[in-house]
Amino acid sequence: MKQIIQRFLVIALLVAPFAAPASAEEIKAGDLVISQGWSRATPGGAKIGGGYLTVENKGSAPDRLIHASGDVAGKIEVHEMAMKNGVMTMRPVDNGLTIEPGKTVKLAPGGFHLMMFDLKNPLKQGDKVPVILEFEKAGKVTLSLDVEGIGAQGPAGAGNTDGQTDMKNMPGMKM
Repeated sequence: MKQIIQRFLVIALLVAPFAAPASAEEIKAGDLVISQGWSRATPGGAKIGGGYLTVENKGSAPDRLIHASGDVAGKIEVHEMAMKNGVMTMRPVDNGLTIEPGKTVKLAPGGFHLMMFDLKNPLKQGDKVPVILEFEKAGKVTLSLDVEGIGAQGPAGAGNTDGQTDMKNMPGMKM
């Protein structure tokens, strides 16, 4: 029996580095599928943070993300970041974010995102941050955002294993 356990442990240690990391939860609400919820860790003292996720509308009618909230922050808004006349702008999305039927909307750095104001505590890598999303038709949905590293460009498991930018594959970078 001892040899079987030892063999199992050796195999587990050999296979673990190649196993896919656990992906963020997938939640179905009405015709919507919400997935890949994540956030970036924040430095101590930071009062704002961002939240990112993907919403797919599998129905035949549009739905809208009209509100977000959570105990993690004093206020959470849906924001859009965009370039206008060579200047980066960020503003709240008026009247909610529409998810058209048969389409997917990705909230990601540099575009639509959840802006968390007055963070109650720093967001720490490895934590899960619960937020409540309210949709016009699908209603309220509780989702956990997986907190990735400070410089993360996406959730762990979405093309890279730790949510960090792969610096070796960036133009002009030598590592």
